Amino acid sequence: MSIAEKISSSPDALQERFRRVRDDSLDLAAGVGPEDQMLQSMPDASPMKWHLAHTSWFFEVFLLEEFLPGYTPFDEGFRYLFNSYYQAVGAQYPRPQRGLISRPNAAEVTAYRHHVDSHVQRLLDSADDTTREKIERLIEIGCNHEQQHQELMLTDLLHGFAQNPLSPAYRPWRQAPLHAVRPLSYAAVEETQVMIGHAGEGFCFDNEYPRHKALLQRHGLADRLVTNAEWLEFMADGGYDTPALWLSDGWAARQAEGWTAPLYWRQDGEGWTSMTLSGRRPIELEAPVVHVSYYEADAFARWADRRLPTEMEWEAAARGVARSGNLRSSGLLRPAAAAGGAGLQQMFGDVWEWTQSAYLPYPGYKAAEGAIGEYNGKFMINQMVLRGGSCVTPDDHIRASYRNFFYPHQRWQFCGLRLAADAADLAKVHGLPRQEAIDDVFQADVLTGLSRAQKMLPSKYLYDPEGSRLFEDICELPEYYVPGAERAVMEQALPHLAGLDIEDAALVEFGSGASVKTRRVLDSLPWISAYVPIDISAAHLAAAAASIDGDYPDLQVVPLAGDFTQRLTVPAEVRDRPLFGFFPGSTIGNFTPEEATGFLANARRLLAGGRLLIGADLRKDQAVLEAAYDDAQGVTAAFDLNLLARINRELGGDIDLAKFRHRAIWNEAKSRIEMHLESLADQTFGIAGWRFAMKRGETIHTENSHKFTVAQFTRLASEAGWRVERHWVNPAPEFAVFLLRDAA
Repeated sequence: MSIAEKISSSPDALQERFRRVRDDSLDLAAGVGPEDQMLQSMPDASPMKWHLAHTSWFFEVFLLEEFLPGYTPFDEGFRYLFNSYYQAVGAQYPRPQRGLISRPNAAEVTAYRHHVDSHVQRLLDSADDTTREKIERLIEIGCNHEQQHQELMLTDLLHGFAQNPLSPAYRPWRQAPLHAVRPLSYAAVEETQVMIGHAGEGFCFDNEYPRHKALLQRHGLADRLVTNAEWLEFMADGGYDTPALWLSDGWAARQAEGWTAPLYWRQDGEGWTSMTLSGRRPIELEAPVVHVSYYEADAFARWADRRLPTEMEWEAAARGVARSGNLRSSGLLRPAAAAGGAGLQQMFGDVWEWTQSAYLPYPGYKAAEGAIGEYNGKFMINQMVLRGGSCVTPDDHIRASYRNFFYPHQRWQFCGLRLAADAADLAKVHGLPRQEAIDDVFQADVLTGLSRAQKMLPSKYLYDPEGSRLFEDICELPEYYVPGAERAVMEQALPHLAGLDIEDAALVEFGSGASVKTRRVLDSLPWISAYVPIDISAAHLAAAAASIDGDYPDLQVVPLAGDFTQRLTVPAEVRDRPLFGFFPGSTIGNFTPEEATGFLANARRLLAGGRLLIGADLRKDQAVLEAAYDDAQGVTAAFDLNLLARINRELGGDIDLAKFRHRAIWNEAKSRIEMHLESLADQTFGIAGWRFAMKRGETIHTENSHKFTVAQFTRLASEAGWRVERHWVNPAPEFAVFLLRDAA
């Protein structure tokens, strides 16, 4: 069977494709200096210059030397230097030493490319019909081969740049569309027989043949890719330190390599960053996790009580999905969050998806004769199949039957994962898989959070009307020092703020609650003419806004109901005014460092050049902190337990609140107070038709409250694009207010 069973392109279209692919490689190299083109950071990677030369070598050796009469090679030495692994062609220069090939230089490689291109055109112009059919097949193979190397040009360059302490950028950063990622949903696929492999129309590689039957058992395929946020949960739950989750070879690799996070991740200050083709950037929580090995992907799937899909399951599902997505043409050059909506998302682009299928020949497979037969067949051992393409894959290079393959330990490619569930798991009511999407976001978050190894509930759901009322009571407690410390430090800040050169501005308050603190600000800042309170509780917001409106008749009040951790838009009524953000209290500490960076970045976008006044609780004595979050009167406990009461009320739960107690725990390593609801007995309870089991002593993690130093908070703000214009500190109990300004 040939590499390409059928070529559908017309001769003119094929010539145009050849020129475009060849130009695309040079475009990718544009702006990369000769020094960068020499970079080889590990044996698996190759210098960009080598890729540019090798793809020309491919056309020269397999096309020009074979079919163009009298052709003289550009340089006889190139046959050895730029042969990758074709034993039938001759010896190869050692792969790990390609970075030592300083000559030919980058200009000479470009000249080599032009030489090959001109002779390919000459061959096309002169070939007879019989010869033309053969060379067109080889040109199509060569174009697809070059597109594979275009992807390698970027992944290899990224690995090289990641070794540079300056974290250089290949392309400027482009903001990705912001989407709120829904919990994973799994649609059941019934047992069925499908045809797997290329259907015969258009180009394919020989490893996509022969087309054959495959029996799929009942299973479910996750509707999106696993995200960075979910990977952080795996890490926090000891995923990298639990041998039971890992294959034997995988655990050996994890120990030998010291893996504790995906490749390129680094913890800087209070948050995780990753190296991208736009330099080192904060982790985007909603984006798919990337640069993980098969071993890591498999361990994550076990941790989530799931598995990786087979390549047959993936291909059968992908046939019903449009062949489009976040591929190279998007210009992002990194994975992006799922856009949401019904059905399977992110099947093409973003990341190559590890499958549990070993890279093996299909039944009846035979490699092509000659050197070209070495392209795929000889690698069908010890490697795993990946599907779907990535954010650096050319758009016209991917298809549902495409089989990529890498060794299970390799991480430098844009590799991530999608989960799958077996029939038995689909039937479980206590796990993550869903047979239909959950429309209610609160319900989805609760069911997903309680299905995790460390059960958790998002802290934003603590603030229903009753929770908001209880929090107001907390603020009056003698142990809860935050309101008093904040009032004291605000009295330092307000005179300075009153003198700012601002006119006719709108005060935008994130998480306004009862708007109690707002009144002191409104009374002190003469340049505020409008007020935009934002709160997740619409009922509480309406009451608070009405109260402010009644007490400040000259103030325009425009309430905005919504989750301020998500992407919001300022109401049209105040869009033309200067905006001044207000985020009092220490709510920023409730976020993970990554969530905090995301909130601050969203706030910067929403405020559109305006300032942000924000409170942050500072580190202090552990006894003071634990008393503040577990008061003697039990108000904080009632606040925490109210979340379970809300679940019973709104989601039909049967949780026995008497079987839980509130706990406040200081986590020194993460510099945060954690609120947990601890189970006092072995128990089960139901929510919305699902059942959950908890052991005595097991906890539901409900809230974090990070404590900062001034330097830590300054770094956090900087990562989100802010600079600290000024800050004020209350000495004891230690609390700070920061005035932030857009650093752009």
